[in-house]
Amino acid sequence: MNAVEPTPHQLVALQGAADDGPVVMLNLLRFHERAVGIDASDGITGAEAYGRYGAGVTAFLARAGGEVLLALRPEASVIGPEASEWDLVLAVRYPSRAAFMAMITDPEYLAVHQHRTAGVVDSRLIACAALTA
Repeated sequence: MNAVEPTPHQLVALQGAADDGPVVMLNLLRFHERAVGIDASDGITGAEAYGRYGAGVTAFLARAGGEVLLALRPEASVIGPEASEWDLVLAVRYPSRAAFMAMITDPEYLAVHQHRTAGVVDSRLIACAALTA
């Protein structure tokens, strides 16, 4: 099953989480070979469509108080399936789940988000809390 957007149930669960401290959203992304949707007619790759999303989301991320902690291109699976599953791994920190939710429900953000949808064929978005010592 490919997953590109959260379900309504997943969004409600995220909003209802008891701890509203900082959250790191771990993104695992696999791109379409060719972009679909809003970027299909441009003949670009899914990665290029996601690049458009990345360029457009910067202002929204800053406004939400978010920051990209890490961006990695997976090279080889050491444990797990040998076939490459993901094209990009991102860790993005937000000051709170509420800040993340405010960003992803902003109508102007949703216009930019269309490029993400055009580029991504499968993904995982995992809300993570920092471990305390």
